Amino acid sequence: MSTALRIASVTQVLKDLLNNGLIDHDVTGATGGNVIVTSWPPDKIDTAKDSEASQLNLFMYQATYNQGWRNAFLPSVNQKGERVTNPSLALDLHYLLTAYGAAELHTDILLGYGMQLLHEIPVLGRDAIRTAIAAPTPILSGTTNPPVTALPDSLKLLSGSALAEQVEQIKISPEVLTFEDISKLWTAFGAKYRPTAAYKVTVVLIESTKSTKPALPVRERNIYALPFKQPVIESIASQKTNNDPVSDNQKILPGYSLLLKGYQFYSENVSILIDGEAFSGAISAEDKQVSFQLPDDAVTGLQAGIHEVQVVHQTLMGSPPVAHTGVMSTASPFVLSPLIVNVGIPVAVSGPGIPAGSLSLTLKVNPAIRPGQRVALFMNEKTNNSNAKAYSFVLPPFASPPQPMEDIVFTLTNVKSAAYLLRIQVDGAESPLESNPQGEYHLPAVIIP
Repeated sequence: MSTALRIASVTQVLKDLLNNGLIDHDVTGATGGNVIVTSWPPDKIDTAKDSEASQLNLFMYQATYNQGWRNAFLPSVNQKGERVTNPSLALDLHYLLTAYGAAELHTDILLGYGMQLLHEIPVLGRDAIRTAIAAPTPILSGTTNPPVTALPDSLKLLSGSALAEQVEQIKISPEVLTFEDISKLWTAFGAKYRPTAAYKVTVVLIESTKSTKPALPVRERNIYALPFKQPVIESIASQKTNNDPVSDNQKILPGYSLLLKGYQFYSENVSILIDGEAFSGAISAEDKQVSFQLPDDAVTGLQAGIHEVQVVHQTLMGSPPVAHTGVMSTASPFVLSPLIVNVGIPVAVSGPGIPAGSLSLTLKVNPAIRPGQRVALFMNEKTNNSNAKAYSFVLPPFASPPQPMEDIVFTLTNVKSAAYLLRIQVDGAESPLESNPQGEYHLPAVIIP
């Protein structure tokens, strides 16, 4: 069975109804000759003066999507690309009923009868459809009067279209074509114009029989009505310890507390997402502030660099209740800076390709350096002299550690003997410098002998 045959089946049913109607009204007596019903394109009908026959031609010139059915189905595939439904292809068919005549006024007579028949049959009955496209009946041995069907052997496949079984019945309605529409159509046909009436037949449903993966039925429905209260982050501040002041501008380091300022933060179930992952630590939430402490572990904590934080109001749903993501704030960025925990003693190093007098310097950092991170060391001479030296050393790409690494080794070349302030930069985030009581930077530092 192929429902794609339903377009042709509709045309065949309409032809059969018109043909039976002309016979019932004895149209051959009115025209004085034989009358036929066809479904040829107009350019294939012979309209020569001596060979034009008296006939009604029903031509399906256009198929359009039915707007009422087009959006009536769910998507046909799920997120995995598996077919879950077979939505119907719903079509409206547009026909031209054209009358041809072998003699004067035959076109008027035939068009009048044809329009009357279609006017009296606004809906195609299911029994009429089954009769018109019934499968041909073979002649059995010894049978002198076998049943007669309208469908010839050449069109026997139409009997498998299941047109009569489709959900919605087929309706016939007239269409009004302007003079411009008619001119364009007949110009496109490349045929001589004859009296014409236009009709729309709706709706034809072409349905796929492909295997689907339907979901199991829902055993119980839980409906929740919740007020829409979206949290909004306006600024991010940090605090070193509970006894230190809250600052909007200081560098954020591992173990610091983040304070998110905004409004509509409070909810029965508040959670934090950092880079899309749920934060597992303790959270303190008020309506205008949410605070939590960043992990201090160098290996398992956050890596240095730019991160995004979001406030989420979770909703308990299901039986038993399970937390689901509800409304959330937009993502706000913050930068986690690395910290130089310990500075090793510079050690002379030599080897192939290493300039003479080079030194190896090991720095212990927090957070540990992850694979693929960009790492650089900045050195500034500790002096107020305007001619103070400054150096930078970038780890080559192959030096990125295969596992998180706290101890980072830099090879220093051509560095003047002096005391230097040290900063490490990881993915654009720089480590801080400490100041003495006089407001001068003094740590972390190293003396190059």
